[in-house]
Amino acid sequence: MSILNSVFKTVHDTAPFSQIKTSDYLPAFEQALALTRAEVNRIVNNTEPASFENTIEAMAFSGMQLDRISTIFFNLHSAETNDEMDRIAQEVAPQLAELANDITLNQDLFNRIKQVYENRENLTLTPEQETLLEKSYKDFTRNGALLGDDDKEKLRKIDAELAVVKLKFGENVLAETNAYQLHITKEEDLQGLPAGTVEAAQGLAESLEKEGWIFTLDYPSYIPFVTYADNRDLRKEITIAAGSKAFQANEYNNEAHVLKIVNLRFQRAQLLGYNTHADFVLEERMAQSANKVNEFLEDLLVKAKPAALREFDELQQFARDKDGITALEKWDGAYYSEKLKQQKFDLDDEKLKPYFNLEYVLSGAFQVADKLFGLKFTEVDNIDKYHPDVQTFEVRNEDGSLTAIFYADFFPRKGKRNGAWMTSFKPQYKLDGKEERPHVSIVCNFTKPTATRPSLLTFNEVTTLFHEFGHALHGMLANTTYPNLSGTSVFWDFVELPSQIMENWCYEQECLALFAKHYESQESIPMELITKIKESASFQEGMATMRQLSFGLLDMGWHGQDPSTISQIKAFENQHFASTKLYPDVQENAMSPSFSHIFNGGYASGYYSYKWAEVLDADAFDYFQQHGIFNREIADKFKDNILSKGGTEHPMILYKRFRGQEPRVEPLLKRAGLL
Repeated sequence: MSILNSVFKTVHDTAPFSQIKTSDYLPAFEQALALTRAEVNRIVNNTEPASFENTIEAMAFSGMQLDRISTIFFNLHSAETNDEMDRIAQEVAPQLAELANDITLNQDLFNRIKQVYENRENLTLTPEQETLLEKSYKDFTRNGALLGDDDKEKLRKIDAELAVVKLKFGENVLAETNAYQLHITKEEDLQGLPAGTVEAAQGLAESLEKEGWIFTLDYPSYIPFVTYADNRDLRKEITIAAGSKAFQANEYNNEAHVLKIVNLRFQRAQLLGYNTHADFVLEERMAQSANKVNEFLEDLLVKAKPAALREFDELQQFARDKDGITALEKWDGAYYSEKLKQQKFDLDDEKLKPYFNLEYVLSGAFQVADKLFGLKFTEVDNIDKYHPDVQTFEVRNEDGSLTAIFYADFFPRKGKRNGAWMTSFKPQYKLDGKEERPHVSIVCNFTKPTATRPSLLTFNEVTTLFHEFGHALHGMLANTTYPNLSGTSVFWDFVELPSQIMENWCYEQECLALFAKHYESQESIPMELITKIKESASFQEGMATMRQLSFGLLDMGWHGQDPSTISQIKAFENQHFASTKLYPDVQENAMSPSFSHIFNGGYASGYYSYKWAEVLDADAFDYFQQHGIFNREIADKFKDNILSKGGTEHPMILYKRFRGQEPRVEPLLKRAGLL
């Protein structure tokens, strides 16, 4: 038996990473798939009449071994992958899709669920149990339970195909990211770049036994390069490389995969009786319909566009006056924005970075969690890790009881995809009178420490860490009975509230005083810099809003219509970017072939939720500001009504219980300087 199928004899039941061999995964999946089928069959073949306990609750706790193996494998497939892991993922994904279909298309099982659902008026259920019953019924009807046999077979084929093509999409993006290197051998080409960025690039070159400096498409390398490098031609080269990921004439091209994914999703939605994939997805979101999402995006566009156009004109004029740039291009945006910000606020990331030592920032996030929710984080070395860079922590309540296990994985490496995300290795739930606490992880890509300095973050990276930490708190503070309603298992346009609200603390003096200390002198960040951070918070917010709206509109374009006649990805993008376009088009670039959020993540028909949740987080933080940003009474209301409740009730009910009213858009417009 694979170690993955046995009870983990580890501290707090944590994953035994060092004991897992890659060869363990396939047999472990095979055994866990069989076990899940046996568990489901027991429920189906139960001779007792269907009840909430023997059907709905039993299903909620079925497949737990498989879920555990899947989370371990697929989390590592994102953070620590290799060719063998890729091969296993391709083999396992269709098997998991097939199992999901075997369950949701099992007529006898559905009949039992339907019996309980139709008898719900006569049951005495808690709000959480009511939600679980509703969710169980909808999971089946929304995934084909009401289809005829032929259509069920079509659905199976679509889901199996989708599982494989989405994985291939993600693997291609990672391969393209890893394939590119900007190798610089002349020192003059480094003009403008910060010392830490240059040192990291030199370190990478040395590790690859090359002369000079190497820059990559990993964010800690790419972002500083396009922001600070004076050499415009090199900024152009690396910008085009980033924008043409998986859009080149090579084996990693994702254009066919994009078209396949959107067409399969559309066919699936039609099969299930929905007009489009967006209609299918949004039925289970706060927004509820494609019309409402499009109205929301268009309304924000109307409010943001005048500001964005003013800001872009100002940036163009600045670049013209400074360097005679007659036409501002995409590779100029970050560079001149940074210069303009420095001029306006006498503020740049290089001035701020010495005050944002990663170690201190993480400690600051922990202190915020302590002040708000009474959580204590202690780093421990007796918990297994999947990579030496990973840090492990025990998280405890004020009474000393264990709240969660927390993993933090901060630095880029070859087998790790770009970006930042939160995930979990074990959910929170209650079973047989026992409380199981969650194992939560955040994964980021920050600059590694060098021989002479620790990992120093840009202010944007500080807010990224707090953002992912907010997701982590949502997972860690979960207090529900059922694993599929726990933590971040909420409507997708609600899931960003706990993460985005945490970013607000980064702009507050009371919070920055906890951790923003110079890494050499230990001096606290000067008040004048805090003032400038606050003043610059809405700098180019119109342009930033337009950028987010452009991604949301593209997402709805792909998923809110019949895509079967679309053949040219580039032309389709240009059409959907028209209303938000600021910079001239770059012919070699297309976004969709590397738009992992919607083609390999969970954001299809959901990218709008970042802006949707901004309305919620601005309104919620406004409540804190009115009563003090560390007010325990408000924090308790936020914890008890939102963070701990997961998906046990409709998010608007939870939000109104916390806030006392529906969210208002005014705090967001005020914060963004768009009023």
